[in-house]
Amino acid sequence: MSLAFCTLGSGPDLVMLHGWGMHSAIWIGFAERLAERYRVYLLDLPGHGNSPYCDERELDEWSQACLEVAPARALWLGWSLGAQVAIQAALARPQRVAGVIGVCGTPRFVQAHDWPHAMTLETLQQFITASRQDHRKTLERFLTLQVRGGDTGMETLRVLRERLRIKPEPHPAALDAGLELLKSVDLRQRLPTLACPTAWLFGERDTLVPAEVAVTLGEWLSQPLTRVIPGSAHAPFLSHPTETLEVLGKLLESFDAA
Repeated sequence: MSLAFCTLGSGPDLVMLHGWGMHSAIWIGFAERLAERYRVYLLDLPGHGNSPYCDERELDEWSQACLEVAPARALWLGWSLGAQVAIQAALARPQRVAGVIGVCGTPRFVQAHDWPHAMTLETLQQFITASRQDHRKTLERFLTLQVRGGDTGMETLRVLRERLRIKPEPHPAALDAGLELLKSVDLRQRLPTLACPTAWLFGERDTLVPAEVAVTLGEWLSQPLTRVIPGSAHAPFLSHPTETLEVLGKLLESFDAA
């Protein structure tokens, strides 16, 4: 069964992927601005929003599900977990992906001995255990973490809650699979093999994916294209839409010129 999606605008194709526990309505308003220059594809990840869940447990299965409904060749923009899905799509089907922009994305979501800029494994495991007991309460906690530290935290949290209610709640098994992906996926060693350009946009005050990741990406990518949105936490396109749109516009233009 195919993933749910909708399209906006006209121009070069741009696929947009949301993060864990969310759905494509998170892009309302922001996607319309991008649709002034691009044909935007808004996808619901497996088991999220209006998309069915067919027990996709591996990152490649999530990316293949997206590729099945994506245009023949497009730029891909992914937020948080969506960034990892977009990177995997580019690795699996390089002819289909013209470029990837990760918004508060990271090749590895949990800490390791050589990767301090991430959530601890213990904290994420607590999320996994809590989600299996009460996924609604866990999702609400995750919403608060996404805005923590930002200079418009309470307003951004209000918007997140409103957007989440627009579509059906995510399938509990999809939430569990997504958290397991965040726990296990490590794309660092594969980044140099990407055939397309990438760009990375971070929130200055993001506590989930710290902006310091922008520096460490240089270990795997030659002169990585990175930008940081001042004052933003984990959802800069909601908390600082004007600044984020301006930065993204320039990043996308750099892809067009490549």
